[in-house]
Amino acid sequence: MLFGRQTGCTNLPMSKAQTELENDKNIHLIDVRTQEEYREGHIPGSCNIPLGRIGEIEKAVPDRDAKLFVYCLSGSRSASACAHLVRMGYTNVTNIGGIAQWNGRIESSQAVRL
Repeated sequence: MLFGRQTGCTNLPMSKAQTELENDKNIHLIDVRTQEEYREGHIPGSCNIPLGRIGEIEKAVPDRDAKLFVYCLSGSRSASACAHLVRMGYTNVTNIGGIAQWNGRIESSQAVRL
């Protein structure tokens, strides 16, 4: 959890994140992988904002106090995205790691563009 303390965001294991997502429909689930990766398979209900465009999150989630769960493939890009979001002023940012640890349903579709 050292990373979370350094950046102001927290880390949550994917298994616990799944439970929270089931119980709290107000969580914004952000996939920071590329659009191609997102189209190949993503967590249902997630919004695709690639890491290189994370500054555009303001279009999708203008409320800086909104609860954000961020994921990628393995957890590395989501950690970088979380640090950036905290620097942007988002106050409730959680890195839930990589989709590789997701045990739920995966959707394949077109990326949702901002």
